[in-house]
Amino acid sequence: MPDHFFVYPAYLDRSVPRSHGRRVPAASALSEVSAEEIVQAARGLGYTAEAEPERQFPPAFFTYAGRVRLTKRTGTSKTRALLEIATEVARRRGEGGRA
Repeated sequence: MPDHFFVYPAYLDRSVPRSHGRRVPAASALSEVSAEEIVQAARGLGYTAEAEPERQFPPAFFTYAGRVRLTKRTGTSKTRALLEIATEVARRRGEGGRA
């Protein structure tokens, strides 16, 4: 098993429907989230995160929004990590009422 997983901005993007790749509930989703915001939020939560700006989200291969390589933490699922990151990005933006 790899010791990491990837987080694409589309996973947290409010404009992306679940059927096209969003992985968090609409209530927790964000508008126009960037890979750099995800890196900053993940690091703020204690994750080891590295941006890969040249990467593409496979269903939207024609856009280069990048992705984030996030090191797994014991006891935290990918879904839980995505929710934590979405909440942290919202908090940093001043949109604290989410998730």
